[in-house]
Amino acid sequence: MLPPRLRSHIARYYAFARAADDIGDHPDLSPLDKIVALDRLEAVLAGADPVTDAERSAARLRASLAETRVDPRCASDLLIAFRQDAWKRRYRDWADLIGYCRNSANPVGRYLLALHGESDGTHAPSDALCTSLQILNHLQDLKDDYRQLDRVYLPLPWFTEHGLTPAALDSPRADTAMRRMIDRALDGVDDLNRTAARLPGLVHDRRMRMEAAVIVRVARRLAQRLRAGDPLAGRVALSRVDKLACVAGGIQRGW
Repeated sequence: MLPPRLRSHIARYYAFARAADDIGDHPDLSPLDKIVALDRLEAVLAGADPVTDAERSAARLRASLAETRVDPRCASDLLIAFRQDAWKRRYRDWADLIGYCRNSANPVGRYLLALHGESDGTHAPSDALCTSLQILNHLQDLKDDYRQLDRVYLPLPWFTEHGLTPAALDSPRADTAMRRMIDRALDGVDDLNRTAARLPGLVHDRRMRMEAAVIVRVARRLAQRLRAGDPLAGRVALSRVDKLACVAGGIQRGW
């Protein structure tokens, strides 16, 4: 749905974000090695010469940002979150998790809106939408994040309150206590989605408005799926019918 004239820029942003995320999640790199590599990406964004493929993605994005005049913070803020992933594996409360999403997710929405010439007035609902999507992804990947990276995004005190430890994430299915924790996170997501619902009405570009309306519906439907499903028993995702309904409804709203 996004305009062809902007797709190459979006692809360059995505390639940079993907390269940085791959560094942050690399199983064979030490936390220090990850931070050094991410610091190099930031240096290339600022003008240094690239050496690795990942750094070349930063150089290509640097040229794109200069051409489109989008604030480079939409890229450099992502690196704050990926550096955090290199060393931080637990979160002390919901606000701590929201703070992580402020850098890991929200810059993506702000980038797309800035690329389309949208105003800063779209930031609050866009941030809510991006944070919602990030937490929904955390909930989808609860078991894999714990098993593969020893990363737990659900606030650590919640486990204590419900008589659990993070090891419960390795269970074959969610018990009643874990289900309450997941639903507690989804309550927060629902609040975010209510704020996010305002976004399409604030976007002027028709294609971007349709895109935003689709994604708002995706977030809402995925939250419903996670309420009904068990992410410890298997991946909870949208069905093809869900996706088609989100696209159709979003296009209609945006149009």
